[in-house]
Amino acid sequence: MSPRLVQAVPPDALRTALRTAGLYLRMDPFVVHVSSPIAKVAEGVGRLYAAHECWTEEGRFADFHVSVRPQWRPLRPRCVFEMDGHRPFTPLAYDEAYAFLEWGLNWCITSHCHNWITLHAAVLERDGRAVILPAPPGSGKSTLCAALMLDGWRLLSDEMALLDPQDGLLTASPRPISLKNASIDIIGRRAPGAVMGPVALDTLKGTVCHMQVSADSTARATERATPAWIVFPRYVAGADLTLTPRRKADALLNLHRNSFNHHVHGRQGFEALADVVARCEVFDLHYSHLDEALACFARLRG
Repeated sequence: MSPRLVQAVPPDALRTALRTAGLYLRMDPFVVHVSSPIAKVAEGVGRLYAAHECWTEEGRFADFHVSVRPQWRPLRPRCVFEMDGHRPFTPLAYDEAYAFLEWGLNWCITSHCHNWITLHAAVLERDGRAVILPAPPGSGKSTLCAALMLDGWRLLSDEMALLDPQDGLLTASPRPISLKNASIDIIGRRAPGAVMGPVALDTLKGTVCHMQVSADSTARATERATPAWIVFPRYVAGADLTLTPRRKADALLNLHRNSFNHHVHGRQGFEALADVVARCEVFDLHYSHLDEALACFARLRG
């Protein structure tokens, strides 16, 4: 059976598929078999993956078979994430079900996909050249990533850079952008028409909501990109914007620390990271206003 877009599946049929045999969902470069009887998961998949291809017949190949299921407890309903029947995480609050799906998928990729070097970083592309944004939680990475995508950059990933150790190119895996706390309103005001998923309150990360990626990012998900810049962003309230060249040796050590699987690739992986750093312009960016940050990236492009 040929695939159809998620948006072409009636909501009742989508909920039924997820509750029963599951939905095979294309999330380039992967196909994921997703199942869940939880309404928030169906709501999130229907909104945020509307332009993605899917299949409902059983027996197809999938890179991952995952589910988010309820775990009922008196007064405190919870949910569990499973991959192939294995539960790698402790249960979370029931209202976090959709966010749990996205977090679990991140774990699936970083723990099992070792044909790439995976880095904890956002990645976006413009005119064939990509910027890698490695940053710890709370640095404003996702907010900046969403703003850049809304400004015309193609999103490769909000969470992970997939670097081919053979040729040094970046593979796209555009999935919903995870926004937290004040970022949800900041991006919502910049893009009132943006499609947002279910809101999860009182998580370990605060309030979390996922944002649908741009149509261009989804349509061009099979296109790889050449790294051109590595920018370490940091939001500093009230600060003037500064863009400062960073020592490449420091950048290499930072990328190495931010790699999920450098131990798998050994010397080849280290040399691949060193080659990327050598080929890229490397900067520290401190910012407090998104418009100034966007103008800075426009100047970087030349």
